[in-house]
Amino acid sequence: MTHPTVPAGRTHLDNGGRAPWHPLARTAFLQALDDGWADPRRLHTEGRRAAALLDGAREAVAGVLGARTEEVRFTPSHTASLHAAVAHVTQARRRHGSDVVVGAVERAAVLHAADRSAPPGGRRVTVPVDHHGRVDADAFAAAVSAGDVALAALQHANGEVGTTQPVDAVHEATRAAGVPLLVDAGASVGHAVVGPAWDVLAADPADWGAPAGVGIVAVRHRTRTVPTGPEDPEPWAPGGVSVPAAFAAAVALQAVNEDRSHEDARRRSLVEDVRARVAQIPDVEVVGDPSGRLPHVVTFSFLYVDGEALVSELDRAGFAVGSGSACTASTLEPSHVLAAMGVLTHGNVRIALDRSTTSADVERFLDVLPGAVATVRDMLGVQGL
Repeated sequence: MTHPTVPAGRTHLDNGGRAPWHPLARTAFLQALDDGWADPRRLHTEGRRAAALLDGAREAVAGVLGARTEEVRFTPSHTASLHAAVAHVTQARRRHGSDVVVGAVERAAVLHAADRSAPPGGRRVTVPVDHHGRVDADAFAAAVSAGDVALAALQHANGEVGTTQPVDAVHEATRAAGVPLLVDAGASVGHAVVGPAWDVLAADPADWGAPAGVGIVAVRHRTRTVPTGPEDPEPWAPGGVSVPAAFAAAVALQAVNEDRSHEDARRRSLVEDVRARVAQIPDVEVVGDPSGRLPHVVTFSFLYVDGEALVSELDRAGFAVGSGSACTASTLEPSHVLAAMGVLTHGNVRIALDRSTTSADVERFLDVLPGAVATVRDMLGVQGL
């Protein structure tokens, strides 16, 4: 089924972090515009109606995450969730430790927050990853148990290459050390089972087909946090959040969770086909763990190819894809994830399959890709090397 928001003749395969809205998210959002437009902190009827929608959304999200309703908060975005989680936990644990232990392929928001939020005298301790992008659980445990650690952060899975992380084993180690574990599940929730091995968890509604402009953070009761910003009734979301966006996020999460098993099998099969077909193109490296991975993400890098040029060439052919290593005007830096893995950091293409992505969409992409690679190599004058 072609998603109604994708223009005719185009195929959107860059659904990681910002997927097309789930149809039920759209319905819920429009309903909440009528019923939840008022300030939920007000005591009048309209405010109470908005508050009821927000409370119901928190309860629904908690049910999927395996948390208590009161442990779930909505935030302005996934990045805001990660920034606040790192800051609030490290602030609360200033007397217990000063270092922040992270995996080398964590989202940039976590790495930057760790650099900024580490208490005085603290530092960011980075645990390296293997060729697939997975941290070694024993190495992570050793870093946490070394002492003077305020917080540990480990993603559930990497949204750039799809590799899942040993969260259960790491959580055992952090609990034994008395250190809270922040799990960035922004690429996983809505696509894969995220178990109870976390103390703080961040999830990204835009990744599962809900509106952007809202994030989710869940904090276990046993985990202490201290707000770091100016005083506000809602320290996780100063000024409050959009009730329609939060309500739509919860409805969409319930919907995708119901068909998750079917979608897991369907999209995993498509990704396996992509990995096999792409591997036949000369001078390519398909990255990420071939089995221990998210069901919908696949990444590959081409030698003698500029990533930005390849993304543009595919865009001209009607395919929207991502590139984990394309230089941007703001950083001019390759992907830190690919660099940490020791794989090709240029000529990179990342695709993430939505629930609306069909096998025909993938087949057309695979038919076009070899020619697009050849065209870019011709432009660079490197054919036949």
